[in-house]
Amino acid sequence: MTIDKSLPGIQKNILLKNFTTFKIGGKAKYFYVAKTKKDLILTIKTAKELKLPFFILGGGSNLLISDDGFKGLVIKILFSKFYFLNSKIIAEAGTRLGDLVGASMGKSLTGLEWAAGIPGTVGGAINGNAGLPNESAGDIVKEIEAFDLRDFKIKKFKNKDCKFSYRDSVFKHKKNLIILSAALQLKKGNKNKITEKIKKYLEYKKNTQPLDYPSAGSVFKNPKGFSAARTGKEDKSSSLSFTAARMIEECGLKGKKIGNAKISEKHANFIVNLGSARAKDVEKLIKLMKQKVKNKFGAVLEEEITVLS
Repeated sequence: MTIDKSLPGIQKNILLKNFTTFKIGGKAKYFYVAKTKKDLILTIKTAKELKLPFFILGGGSNLLISDDGFKGLVIKILFSKFYFLNSKIIAEAGTRLGDLVGASMGKSLTGLEWAAGIPGTVGGAINGNAGLPNESAGDIVKEIEAFDLRDFKIKKFKNKDCKFSYRDSVFKHKKNLIILSAALQLKKGNKNKITEKIKKYLEYKKNTQPLDYPSAGSVFKNPKGFSAARTGKEDKSSSLSFTAARMIEECGLKGKKIGNAKISEKHANFIVNLGSARAKDVEKLIKLMKQKVKNKFGAVLEEEITVLS
């Protein structure tokens, strides 16, 4: 059995940078577009039978792909249907967050405003528990439908089973679980207030994030337990712990450039692609940021982005 016969429409040597928000990355040896959940499951089964490594690609945010690309099969998720059931949304994994934000606002449903301006999909947002400091995907998840690679069965996960925590979930650690769809519980709200909240979040992102350049979003999670007292610097305007961005800025790394990859001067936890940046240059900057922060603060920064090599 060959992959060409098993998956009609499969493509070869496809440049992956075109499918990411970072606009970085080499070619996939094989590339297949899954238009339905059934399509995805069939493709995964085929890859397993052929002992072919595979990677599932959603919206391509929070992702850095190697300059050498991926020597296996990249499966691009395109299934993105969603519908409302009273104040609940049932959405397939490939649904764009922006589409859900707009649709829920139209129905005066609140709970998804935090997702305004996030370029990812439902599957990716749940996998990494995307969100803001006080709101995240895990807050509204009612139930998840996932495909288990171990026994090839579709399983249901209640919110408590997902083990949501800061930028984390069970799906991030159990690679055998592939998110297919989600039931998201929203609440009835005031349309004007919802609209204003969305505008506020979008304005905040515009003012604080380098949206003019391609990036993968926040590079690192904010480290736990690093308060102003521990770092020896008091910030009376905030009771929050030191963020990764502030630590990187305190290390004097804003504007640091390697090749065409640069630590943003607008937000130090963003690396931007100035044009034709290479993954290896980004990786060098990541290594430098981690090293400098560890030396200065004793904090070990953990990547929020996924690196595919």
